[in-house]
Amino acid sequence: MADLFQNAPGKRGEYTAKDIEVLEGLEPVRRRPGMYIGGSDESAMHHLISEVLDNSMDEAVAGHATTIEVHLGEDNLVTVRDNGRGMPIDPHPKFPKKSALEVIMTTLHAGGKFSGKVYQTSGGLHGVGASVVNALSSELTVEVARDKTLWTQKFSRGLPTTKLIKGGAVNRRGTTVIFTPDTQIFGDKAQFRPAQVYRMVRSKAYLFEGVKVRWSCDKCLLKADDKTPAEEELHFENGLTDYLNHVLTGRKRLVESLFGGKAELNEKDNDIGGKVEWAAAWPDDESGFLNSYCNTIPTPEGGTHEQGMKTALLRALKNYAEMTGAKGMANVTGEDVWGGACIMLSVFIRDPQFQGQTKDKLVSVAAAKLVETVIKDHFDHWLSGDVNAANTLVETVVARANERVKKRQDQDFSRKSATKKLRLPGKLTDCTRSSPQGTELFIVEGDSAGGSAKQARRRETQAVLPLRGKILNVASATDDKMRANQEIQDLIEALGCGIRERYDESKLRYEKIIIMTDADVDGAHIASLLMTFFYREMPEMIDNGHLYLALPPLYRLSQRGKTIYAMDDADKDRLMKSDFDTRGKVEVSRFKGLGEMPPSQLKETTMDPDRRTLLKVLMAGPEEKSSQRATAKLVEQLMGRKPEERFKFIQENAHFAVAALDI
Repeated sequence: MADLFQNAPGKRGEYTAKDIEVLEGLEPVRRRPGMYIGGSDESAMHHLISEVLDNSMDEAVAGHATTIEVHLGEDNLVTVRDNGRGMPIDPHPKFPKKSALEVIMTTLHAGGKFSGKVYQTSGGLHGVGASVVNALSSELTVEVARDKTLWTQKFSRGLPTTKLIKGGAVNRRGTTVIFTPDTQIFGDKAQFRPAQVYRMVRSKAYLFEGVKVRWSCDKCLLKADDKTPAEEELHFENGLTDYLNHVLTGRKRLVESLFGGKAELNEKDNDIGGKVEWAAAWPDDESGFLNSYCNTIPTPEGGTHEQGMKTALLRALKNYAEMTGAKGMANVTGEDVWGGACIMLSVFIRDPQFQGQTKDKLVSVAAAKLVETVIKDHFDHWLSGDVNAANTLVETVVARANERVKKRQDQDFSRKSATKKLRLPGKLTDCTRSSPQGTELFIVEGDSAGGSAKQARRRETQAVLPLRGKILNVASATDDKMRANQEIQDLIEALGCGIRERYDESKLRYEKIIIMTDADVDGAHIASLLMTFFYREMPEMIDNGHLYLALPPLYRLSQRGKTIYAMDDADKDRLMKSDFDTRGKVEVSRFKGLGEMPPSQLKETTMDPDRRTLLKVLMAGPEEKSSQRATAKLVEQLMGRKPEERFKFIQENAHFAVAALDI
């Protein structure tokens, strides 16, 4: 305990003015790349291409560029070229000895997107994208073709290595950025993945139909089984509608017609601009998604524009049902409408507000009303114009709502509708295999972790069910509360085998039920609540060996391209001593949750059956009656309705916690 006070006043460890560091230029980016691109691993490295590509897309959206070229070469060399106006190369008024190009590339928060005079709508907002890429590149070259003259300047790790050099005459215009990510930041083994870069490039093309994107990649980078083309010109004349039709090729739809469209708004119509484009379809298998974008920037965590669309779909469908006299819509919620739909949404607005530099979530309040107003009006017309489709949607959402009502009443849950179609909880992403043999259900906490797990899973055999935080403690709740709890009912329906006296092993839909929570105290608490649920409501499932715990890592340790995962603090300390060079710096990343892990890492460490570790949950057998009684007593003591029993347990076992602290 004495160590806790070693930095007290008068002790060693003084804190004075000389301890205050002032980082200048782009040094903050190199010190803390995670603040700007979300990390320093291979996954975050791909964000560099996104930053450069977004600048070219902003030129296209503003009407100044029609073509963008992206080339992925050997040794992680990336080239992005557009035929826009070209970066300004004249001296900057505030820094007369530097060109505007050099200021843009070497200064944080320098750009032409703050005032709204140069770009009405743009993905770049903070003036850090180009300079961040420069800071994290070992070599970067900018070529500007402007006024029929070519200008070139080279940089390395954020600093200029040449002056702005005037070249010869050219018969083109635009900006070309050529860069190589810095191995000092990302490690020697980090490589761009052609398939991921191609998907990123393709998404930009369908998000703005007015641009042609020419993709190319050195053939030596493509593996034999890689379906990524070496060259392709990407142009989607109908934008999101073209893309969604392409994605749904071969999949039967509940409603054959697709609800898609776009609307441009005048400044007098609203305060934020711009344009809204959308496409929605309802596949028969109800395996849906919602991908949203703002100014061509992906927003994987959604935001106000998504909320506006969801509200519009629900209100328009309810209005149609009321107008036609359809019954049962009173119980319908938004999840019944969009839960199984495939939806693409793209908005272009002025001065969007995002959550964080990586722009994962849109928080502009006005966007919700803008999107809701535009889409509701068009959805009203679409429903009225296709009566068969509208009636089918109404019947479908009413059926889903009725199932939820039945669950609350604790009746036997029908897994099929009147048309014998399988109905499952809206948030469940099911596997494609029809028989339970070899299948797995991962129960995860929250939509963020669910999103990562869905991308990391094996689609044929692995299903994912996200739950909203900590589920109900069934050991201390009444039956009425359990019946009314949506998360519990979704879990029961996903498993399909019933509970208590209605439990039927033959109807269990998965061979393994895997609880996958964060590797921290909250995660352990959620796992305890889930195990309590299965122990109380489905003990036979545990007896028959179906329940498992996943073991995700808590830390990621990296040094010069070498990466190892640590399960906890003790494991981290052991690995730091045994597996890394003590003379070099080891970068330690602590995962705040499963949703923070890139899907590739989640797959590698926790979900891939060939590499993961699972803990099997077992109960004492019939011959071990004393152990059975002890288990029942412990569950009641720790999870039951008497808090005094938990207090007693803490008092009796507190010395173990003290012993652990001493260690």
